[in-house]
Amino acid sequence: MIKKFIDKLFGKSGSTGSAASESKRIKKLPFGKRQDVGPKEHGIDPKLVDDRAMDVVRTLKQAGFEAYVVGGAVRDLLVGLRPKDFDVATDATPEQVKSLFRRAFIIGRRFRIVHVIYGRGREHEVIEVSTFRAHLDSSLAEQVGGNERTSKSELAGMKHAVDSSGRVLRDNVWGPLEEDAARRDFTINAMYYDPETQIVVDYHNGIRDAKKKIIRMIGSPAVRYREDPVRIIRAVRFGAKLSALGFKFEDKTAAPLREMSSLLADVPQSRLFDEMLKLLQTGHSLASVEQLKTLGLATGIYPLLDVVVEAAHEPFLNLALKDTDRRVGEGKPVAPSFLLSCILWSDVRDGWARRRKRGEHLMPALQDAIDDAFNAKIGDVSGRGKLGADMREIWTMQPRFEKRVGSSPYSLLEQPRFRAGFDFLRLRAQTDEVDMALAEWWEKFSTAYDDERHAMIEEARQEQLQKPQHPRTRVKRQDTEADGSSAGPSSVRTEADQPETSSGQGDMAPARKRRRRRKPANRANATDPGSADGGAGGGDQPSPGVATNP
Repeated sequence: MIKKFIDKLFGKSGSTGSAASESKRIKKLPFGKRQDVGPKEHGIDPKLVDDRAMDVVRTLKQAGFEAYVVGGAVRDLLVGLRPKDFDVATDATPEQVKSLFRRAFIIGRRFRIVHVIYGRGREHEVIEVSTFRAHLDSSLAEQVGGNERTSKSELAGMKHAVDSSGRVLRDNVWGPLEEDAARRDFTINAMYYDPETQIVVDYHNGIRDAKKKIIRMIGSPAVRYREDPVRIIRAVRFGAKLSALGFKFEDKTAAPLREMSSLLADVPQSRLFDEMLKLLQTGHSLASVEQLKTLGLATGIYPLLDVVVEAAHEPFLNLALKDTDRRVGEGKPVAPSFLLSCILWSDVRDGWARRRKRGEHLMPALQDAIDDAFNAKIGDVSGRGKLGADMREIWTMQPRFEKRVGSSPYSLLEQPRFRAGFDFLRLRAQTDEVDMALAEWWEKFSTAYDDERHAMIEEARQEQLQKPQHPRTRVKRQDTEADGSSAGPSSVRTEADQPETSSGQGDMAPARKRRRRRKPANRANATDPGSADGGAGGGDQPSPGVATNP
């Protein structure tokens, strides 16, 4: 095995003909020809380069290493866009990079890179630093029979490995700059910018393609997609982002996309989930949906993405996607939990309505509908972690917005995800799902002073008292099991008689034997008799806080 590897590497073979063929192949390795392009030709505005990326490059160069801003940031700078993220490439190893920065962490197994952290909390920024990698022929790599999960122990000591389909599972062999450029995907992403000298290093005519507005793969597109099928999704993302500027795919680059999309089935679900979020949260979500349709990739990439493509024309999700694109365009943060809540809302809403129609209690019915939506569309990828918890909180806030008397408004305002829940309510109001007056009331309440808030709550209480009071009734419900058999009737109260709870329990609470006493209507701060979801307990003189954007 080792001898065979050495023979291939140095072009040795049993016959002169095959040796000549191998020598010819080596000469044709796509390393390209280096071009150093000055600022007069490329026209990059150095003021658009992030100061922290500048600091990383400067620190590495002062330590004696090569360092450049690389990838999509250079592409965006060339076309006059302000990059959202800045990546740096260097000849320093991950361990050497880590030693130069106080807050730096080596991450990844497939590609070992370093995250250099600046700032803290919500304002922190990550500069991703990668080491120049060697351009290696996948046919010379060590091959494993399984994937990242099934061959984890076997991959532990490998630096360059592929699976049976040719997908690269490990690529941690360091090399020179020209080889690193050759192993990148698209020509417009394979340029290196030195912000100190303002020189762009270009091996594959990336500047020329940027000027011609062409998206072209380096090397054979079919081979490159096979090495990393996620490049198929990246191609869609780049096409969507640059379509507004007039960029188009080279025919050879676009041709294999649909045929090779089946290779995505072997990519870990967690990685596909992350790529789907990038596709929808880079400010071009609607353009991405159109690109997927145009390239014949409307279905089959990821189940949740199929839902987006299918429902993108529906008013609520369409408005949510537009709102996300707008926020990204304005430089505002976007939360994955909010967008995913919008994507799955139709499933949750319809399931909730069906259960309410059967007479189930308000909050247990909502919790069951949420569980069904997670199980059907997300599974274990993120539906059970913090992302899923945030989504649940956004959804379970919605019925609580109906409660505008007593301590409920104050306790809801203090929720960490209040702003996300309110923005969700606002989208519902804009699509006529709830009354716009409700959203306007909460917007005013969230920014009002204490005395104004007390007046608003008292006004809402008086409006409620003027509404006709319907007599409380009891209904019979059949508890249906999974096989459809009846578990027997149980007497429950209707919504008017049942206090809401956000405990997350799907079982019905037993009917109370005694009705709670109402406080006298003439008291200035009487609480709502039907509200039991006060959370932390507001009291008569709460100290509410205004939540921030998600």
